[in-house]
Amino acid sequence: MFIDIDCHQIKKYNQNAFGDYFVSKRYPDEAKLIAVLSDGLGSGIKANILSCMTATMLLKFVEGDQIPIKDAAEIVMNSLPVCQVRKISYSTFSIIDVNDEGHAKIVEEGNPDFIWIHNGEVMEPSFESIPSKNHKNRCMKSYKIQLELGDRLIFCSDGITQCGLGNEKLKLGLRRSGLIEIVKSKLEEEPEISSSDLSSYIIRQARNIETDRNPKDDMSALVLYCREPRKSLIFTGPPYNQKNDAQYAKTFIDFNGKKAIAGGTTANLLSRELNIPITMDKTISVGKLPSCSYMEGVDLVTEGILTLTQTLEYLESGELYVDNAAGKLVKFLLDSDCIHFMVGAKLNQAHYNPTLPIEIEIRKNIIKKMKTVLQDKYYKKVSIAYM
Repeated sequence: MFIDIDCHQIKKYNQNAFGDYFVSKRYPDEAKLIAVLSDGLGSGIKANILSCMTATMLLKFVEGDQIPIKDAAEIVMNSLPVCQVRKISYSTFSIIDVNDEGHAKIVEEGNPDFIWIHNGEVMEPSFESIPSKNHKNRCMKSYKIQLELGDRLIFCSDGITQCGLGNEKLKLGLRRSGLIEIVKSKLEEEPEISSSDLSSYIIRQARNIETDRNPKDDMSALVLYCREPRKSLIFTGPPYNQKNDAQYAKTFIDFNGKKAIAGGTTANLLSRELNIPITMDKTISVGKLPSCSYMEGVDLVTEGILTLTQTLEYLESGELYVDNAAGKLVKFLLDSDCIHFMVGAKLNQAHYNPTLPIEIEIRKNIIKKMKTVLQDKYYKKVSIAYM
């Protein structure tokens, strides 16, 4: 089971910084994921600092299982100061620790109660209430739940549940019940919608409810979706030992998932070993990148180093919708959950040509950086095999 996760946010109107803070980290060796959503008091820079501090502390406490999630949350709850003017906590938080088997531990303090949707119905799990030892008005809820394929979890800051507050139609705001209606309606329309698309949709709907579409508070929507993993394989670079070409070609074509080739030499190798012709795209390429090619049984065939370098730049910058070969490779990667790279270790002298742009790096370094950004920024599972 793969835990698809994403969070979309929008700042309070006329503010330059997010008052909510989201952080998540996947731990491939432990087959688990930890995510934290914190809402800082007020808005702007002060709220951003408070929520960032809270979320970062919780993540550091929980990772590595050095401190149980409930104990870590209790430490933070008891430690957070109280605003002397408003007499409320400097920040609230939701934290989830979930593994690939669906075992989830969730702790919330101050944020709206999360929504758990199972088989189209909203579940209301039992929880343990843990009052603060230092602040009588502060209490957190601790949950242990078992998720199954198709389940979804939705977390949000109160900017979502309170949007539209005071409007004629929503005098008490959207509230949790209104958010449930929005989510269930969207899931009926698009049962397989991704976490990214659903969280973005929630933000758009909440913003549309506000007067003049100007958010009166920071809004955050965090969504987790349990689904079968979408697997993909990218073969790039010729193997070190040519004697193994046939073996690697068979491994590639037999892979159960989407397949891509990055590199002309690699494509020719596979074409030769598999006896599958390559069809060149005759259209004129836009910009510096060569056009894609086509091979039966392969979802994407691109040029190598130039395209990989540009793909890495797009992933790092967040420029995800470019109509060229690198843009297609970005979409290929982001539409996957578990990504495996087969990287040939044979050196290509063309990569050392002094006339090539200086920003071009050796293939191995590009793939290593790509793995890091895909894991840390896009929450993918990535593995690399050198050949």
